[in-house]
Amino acid sequence: MDFFDAAEKLTDGEIKALQTQRLKNILNTVQKNQFYKKRLEDSGLNSQNLFHIDDLRKIPFTDKADLRQNYPDQLLCVLPGECARMHCSSGTTGTPIAIFYTQNDLNVWANLMARSLFAVGVRPGDVFQNMSGYGLFTGGLGIHYGAERLGCLTIPAGAGNTRRQIKLLKDFKVNAIHILPSYALHVAQSLQNDLSQLHLKIALVGAEPYTELMRKRIENALNVKVMNSFGLTEMNGPGVGVECSAQNGLHIWEDAYYLEIIDPQTGKNLPDGEVGELVLTSLTRQAMPLLRYRTRDLTRVLKGECPCGRRHRRIDRILGRTDDMFILKGVNIYPLQIEEVLLTFPELGNNYLIQLEEDGALENMRVKVELKNAYFTDDLRALYHLKEKIARRLKDEILLQPLIDLVEPASLPQNEGKAQRVVDLRNKNV
Repeated sequence: MDFFDAAEKLTDGEIKALQTQRLKNILNTVQKNQFYKKRLEDSGLNSQNLFHIDDLRKIPFTDKADLRQNYPDQLLCVLPGECARMHCSSGTTGTPIAIFYTQNDLNVWANLMARSLFAVGVRPGDVFQNMSGYGLFTGGLGIHYGAERLGCLTIPAGAGNTRRQIKLLKDFKVNAIHILPSYALHVAQSLQNDLSQLHLKIALVGAEPYTELMRKRIENALNVKVMNSFGLTEMNGPGVGVECSAQNGLHIWEDAYYLEIIDPQTGKNLPDGEVGELVLTSLTRQAMPLLRYRTRDLTRVLKGECPCGRRHRRIDRILGRTDDMFILKGVNIYPLQIEEVLLTFPELGNNYLIQLEEDGALENMRVKVELKNAYFTDDLRALYHLKEKIARRLKDEILLQPLIDLVEPASLPQNEGKAQRVVDLRNKNV
């Protein structure tokens, strides 16, 4: 089995030893920051009495509220003049989060991203089209420098402008891309099943949760192997974890990150195999290390060894986010539960919208979903029976029966960025 670098060949014991040593270095680094210095003093932990990586659990969690309260640069562990770049969260409301990088941080990030691309099957000399947004969004530059580090001809296409994207794919015989799952289906729809001039073999897909059925739709629509990627701005960006050729979960690069799975309600650590919230600690960052950061992503550690030979632990695909969950009539619901059901119906397209509404004192959920052209009909009885079937299937999954609106193809908003799946129209002030 080919590997990009030696760190992929580490044994379990070697990974733990390296993590412990790197955490000692990180504890010395964060002592320069008042926020973490106080936390270490309160917990009694320091680089001298840390003997095992799991000792880190004595420190309280860090979360997004901490980053916002210390915006813009109060979590820096180096002087501002030592930083080479800053990225910001993509949120459009409230205080954003800012993440800083030294040049060494950027070099390590590029190497992790190159390692990730290699793991999914991209090779030096491949033509790689990056269809992520550039600028403050980490998916653009992070993936770009990783592809260049690997040795790919890298096309910085950015997001949107689908006609230009397709022209680039064809003209430069692109064989590997990075793309959002919702946008991949939009590109496929724009191609109108004409794949004759495409040379794609691999699509690295991430930045928003998606189901296994969504993966299959993308693969069938673009005749490409879809590989799952995971990252978040707070931990650099993309390159935190990725599927290997075995497609048996996402390897978290444990030489750079320490992972935990916790109960999101109690904060207690959960054993391998149980679903909970992913918590990450950066082990190589200089400018702005984060200790025990609550990602809000829901997943689990997969048991057993991966056939690829890498011993870096694997997590399941992201199952949703604790902050994506909405509550309707006292029931906790995740959007991916809705998607999982909708994609089982061959009559339905890829685009849908969940609306939370009020009808007097009652709350309702309305699911608007596009019909495929071949199934769009004036036969009202057939459409009624299809709506009833979808509603019953959803009730089996989420315990509530929603209202179903079957709408014309391409009538819902088409997203070239992250898809907005839920619109809450309820009056929360009542």
